[in-house]
Amino acid sequence: MNDRKRPSIVIWIGPVLIGLVGVYRVTQSPSFPIYRVADILQLLGSGLCFGAALVGVIFWLGRTRSSPPSN
Repeated sequence: MNDRKRPSIVIWIGPVLIGLVGVYRVTQSPSFPIYRVADILQLLGSGLCFGAALVGVIFWLGRTRSSPPSN
């Protein structure tokens, strides 16, 4: 039996771990207290939008390649 949920969980774990390592490195930086809350929120929002767009493009490319050619 093919379990379709398992690959999606694995796909999410990698980026989350990489993101957590990045956040940890930034918080350990000596210049971390200098960052303003507005700047941090803007960076998080930009990253979220970029990530959503990237996932959308990947799904779009995967769907167009797997669909049969129309005549």
